[in-house]
Amino acid sequence: MISDCRYRVALISYHTCPLAAPGQGKAGGMNVHVRELARAMGKLGVSVDVFTRDHDYACDADAAEGGAVNYVHVPAGPPDAPLGELPNYLDDFVAGIGAYRERNNVQYRAIHSHYWLSGWAGSRVAAATGTPHLITFHTLSRIKMQSRSGEQEPPVRQETEERIIADADCVVAFSPHERDAMVRLYGADRNRVELIPCGVDLSRFRPIGRAAARRELGLNGHKVMLYVGRIEPLKGADLLLHTAAALETEEGVQVLVVGSDADGSGEVERLQRLSEDLELGDTVEFVGRVPQEQLALYYSAADVCVVPSFYESFGLAALESMACGTPVVASRVGGLSTIVQHGKTGYLKSWRCPEAFAQSLEMIMANEDLRDSMGRAARHRAETLSWEQVAGRLLALYERLASDGDGPEQVR
Repeated sequence: MISDCRYRVALISYHTCPLAAPGQGKAGGMNVHVRELARAMGKLGVSVDVFTRDHDYACDADAAEGGAVNYVHVPAGPPDAPLGELPNYLDDFVAGIGAYRERNNVQYRAIHSHYWLSGWAGSRVAAATGTPHLITFHTLSRIKMQSRSGEQEPPVRQETEERIIADADCVVAFSPHERDAMVRLYGADRNRVELIPCGVDLSRFRPIGRAAARRELGLNGHKVMLYVGRIEPLKGADLLLHTAAALETEEGVQVLVVGSDADGSGEVERLQRLSEDLELGDTVEFVGRVPQEQLALYYSAADVCVVPSFYESFGLAALESMACGTPVVASRVGGLSTIVQHGKTGYLKSWRCPEAFAQSLEMIMANEDLRDSMGRAARHRAETLSWEQVAGRLLALYERLASDGDGPEQVR
């Protein structure tokens, strides 16, 4: 059912469905971002079509709200096609979007693509319709390759990212770090890069009493260090384990690792073996994937959330933790340095070494007053980054681009 909103926008998420549960396959922060952004725009009176590839995994039906937000699953190759084959079906995807537009007689105020594969498709749809095209990459191949030794990305991705950056009407970056990397590594025009951060659902991620959260999760009275995210090498969870082993005393400390590895990569098993080699015993618990509606319990139960990533374009887990009133200790990389206020809402570590992380973690866990004051400041900081605020800034950007003459005069 198509909504009669004042105007329509299209969000494109080709390689992963925004309705997939985080931790399922390649689903992660980007899925949450697109889904929550669409929902917030709908609440602000804008009709949103979210285009994604038809797939063979389950969708979160509860997240698919009707009315202003419409999810369109476009057939493009086998539903179970692996990620490496998805570029082969982009033409089918673009054709499917065109067929949907013609069938429903719709035009868009703006087309906003997410990730490089979506950007390839979005640029062609925008060119064919005279609509402004915006791109948010979420991750960029050349930044990833610089962030961690051994990271490799195919040349076609690097070259496609460079073309999209050159051709898009606007590139949306989460942080100054990401913008500066686009300029340095891709030759981006700084004047066409807009800084708009990610957001957080402040009603879902809110402080819950620490004692009550721990009782509900069945935790004992130990101090809790928490990791939340996909389990893959770029996330640096092995540093968390080495840090736990470097604590002056492991007694009375519990480490919870929430998340699963991507596509059964075996990273969880590798980390479990590392935990055994470090003789961490019962200190570390690999919780697995947790539904979104339960994550606030884990954040609230923790004394501190640890984000030891090699690279984060934004770092949604850090913001979710802060919204729950839990301080964060994180690598000083990417967007994390924009979210976490060093010494106020947690600590940023320039050196990815266990001793540096352990020092900051012990400081927070040993001082309840410090932990609580950082937690209050963290929630206050998160309250400036609601999805409604982020959506409002993006809609103003869409309107500005369309008013500059790059898009249709009227869209219905």
